[in-house]
Amino acid sequence: MSIAPRKPPLQFALRLKRALGGKTGWNGFAAQIAFAAILAWIAYEIVANARTNLETQHIASGFGFLNYNAGFDVNQSLIAYNNSDTYWRVFFVGLLNTILVSVIGIVFATVIGFVVALCRLSPNGVLSRIGGIYVEIVRNLPVLFQILFWYLAVLAALPAPRQSISIFSTFFLNNRGLIVPLPVSEPGLYPFLAALAAGIVVALGLRHHARRILFQRGHMIRIWPYVLGCLVGLPLASMLIFGWPFKLELPQLKGFNFAGGARIIPEFVALTVALSTYTGAFIAEIVRAGVMSVHKGQMEAGSSLGLSRAATLRLIVVPQAMRVVVPPLTSQYLNLTKNSSLAVAIGYPDLVSVFAGTAVSQTGQAIEIIAMTMGVYLLLSLTTSALMSIYGWRINRSMAA
Repeated sequence: MSIAPRKPPLQFALRLKRALGGKTGWNGFAAQIAFAAILAWIAYEIVANARTNLETQHIASGFGFLNYNAGFDVNQSLIAYNNSDTYWRVFFVGLLNTILVSVIGIVFATVIGFVVALCRLSPNGVLSRIGGIYVEIVRNLPVLFQILFWYLAVLAALPAPRQSISIFSTFFLNNRGLIVPLPVSEPGLYPFLAALAAGIVVALGLRHHARRILFQRGHMIRIWPYVLGCLVGLPLASMLIFGWPFKLELPQLKGFNFAGGARIIPEFVALTVALSTYTGAFIAEIVRAGVMSVHKGQMEAGSSLGLSRAATLRLIVVPQAMRVVVPPLTSQYLNLTKNSSLAVAIGYPDLVSVFAGTAVSQTGQAIEIIAMTMGVYLLLSLTTSALMSIYGWRINRSMAA
């Protein structure tokens, strides 16, 4: 039986393109030019139509409105703000609030995800079932429903300020939020922060040294007394020399509300808890899949070296699993950041609520404001992706070494 000669890949590709109606040579180049021209014409028509509509409604285009006075208050601001500030200030207030809830939500979601994943992988049947129930319930409920549940069913049902739930007569929980002591800086603050930073650097250096000794010589050394001494001893010495770094301003009930201290608004608490628990359920499954992708012989190797199960997971299994975990983990971080825009449902003053919501209704500059908001979320997503890519590259390099 004769075998037909194989056609060169390029000739086969050209034949396939012609069969599918594709053009080659100058014809293909002309088709690309025509397609680009059609796209340019569509973009021109969209811009021209938007400009015509703005002129018809007597709305001026451009970003000059950002210098106008906003004229409305915001119930949480990380920077100084009042209703006489400009829309530029409103933009930065909403941006910082969005970054705050995203960063805190990512931290809490990561901790919840890893803890639940390890519970599901635990040989303890009770912990494994509790982790499984948590994942199956939380990840199958819409995140908007969970935000409303925490805000309306949990926090709104708390007592009024005069009947607040007191914790050690220092923390007070009521339907207006969580009232906590406010740290006020003292002259010894900067030496304290410098000592704490030095302790963290030394602790990280000791950890790196211990891991290198473990992988090179197979000998595990105890570093926690030295780490504890660095993290506690250095700041304590700073306080003894330079004095207390800060003092606490305790909240006090005066009339129908509290004076002093700091108030964490219920909208922030509800949004953070809902986003953290919801995203944590997905992270738990990602981490569990990553750990299960590591060959079980790695656990046996750790046991043969005399390591406990927890030490084997921490030093051997989880670092290998992170190569599998990082890409989908990045997607969950991006989802959490974008889901924070649902804060508008409960009135948390994030970027969408105060800038793409209130500012749009006041100014009518929908195109400019929506474009700025889209650019912010795109920049946040690209920054998160870049940081996670660098982290993934470091993991792959350490594994290859």
